[in-house]
Amino acid sequence: MSAALVESFLDMMSAERGAAENTLAAYRRDLSDFLGWLAARGSSVRRAGREEVRAYLEGLSVSGAAATSQARKLSALRQFFGFLYADGVRSDDPTVAIEAPRRGRPLPKILSREDMQRLIEAANVEAEKSEEGIRLHCIVTMLYASGLRVSELVTLPLAAVKNRDGFLMVRGKGGKERLALLNEEAREAIARWLTVRDGFLPKGERRAKAERFLFPSRSEESHFTRRRLHQLLKELAVKAQIDPEKLSPHVLRHAFATHLVEGGADLRSIQTLLGHADIATTQIYTHVAQDRLAATVAASHPLGRKKTAKE
Repeated sequence: MSAALVESFLDMMSAERGAAENTLAAYRRDLSDFLGWLAARGSSVRRAGREEVRAYLEGLSVSGAAATSQARKLSALRQFFGFLYADGVRSDDPTVAIEAPRRGRPLPKILSREDMQRLIEAANVEAEKSEEGIRLHCIVTMLYASGLRVSELVTLPLAAVKNRDGFLMVRGKGGKERLALLNEEAREAIARWLTVRDGFLPKGERRAKAERFLFPSRSEESHFTRRRLHQLLKELAVKAQIDPEKLSPHVLRHAFATHLVEGGADLRSIQTLLGHADIATTQIYTHVAQDRLAATVAASHPLGRKKTAKE
């Protein structure tokens, strides 16, 4: 019965709130974990009280779960129990007055402009060696030029780049559409990729499905996978003499935003380009830029450096 209530909740989130597949999958995992915890104690979502919710969250903390993970699970429970209360399944909401664990917002990992230049140059070298290199160069250039999420890029339809206006129409989180700009270098990389793209199309029944993606693949998903892209970026980082721990697809999105802030772009424009619902999410990049500028002053300005014995 509890599992059926979860499915009803997920149906509502999809139909009424337009929740994306990744969001629904995260809710399903978090709620299934909670259901299993209740079942082990002979309880259910119909009977669970505030103290049980608190005990569940405390157990997560004791087990070493990060504050962000705890907060995400509490958010899922609040949404779920709010749904049960509104639907008349429960007469109360046991998550009311339960505080989320305190958490700081970590600053994103950032690549410098010099790092990005080396990375793109390394990708250029790979593009001269193979068709796989041409694909990788195109992907790196697009991620850095447009600030796309990796999930948006790997599922990007081929039709999205079939225009001459220098932009992409991207479907982001929650199914919301936005414009992503492409500079001349990115458009040239795409044009080069399109000359070899057909060689990556699978044969047989999967071909029709794969043809719709800009980056088709023989994988089960029929498009280039996030996991494979992550692996290739790590390998490219080594070739560019960059610490591979610093690099991931999302780091290129962070670099896009931070370098725009450093260049003087306004936050509202960056918010639009990134597809952030809340500008508070975008403001993290001002802190990153400020920290880097402060470090530059401390290292380079005469009053910021410690004097040596000779000085």
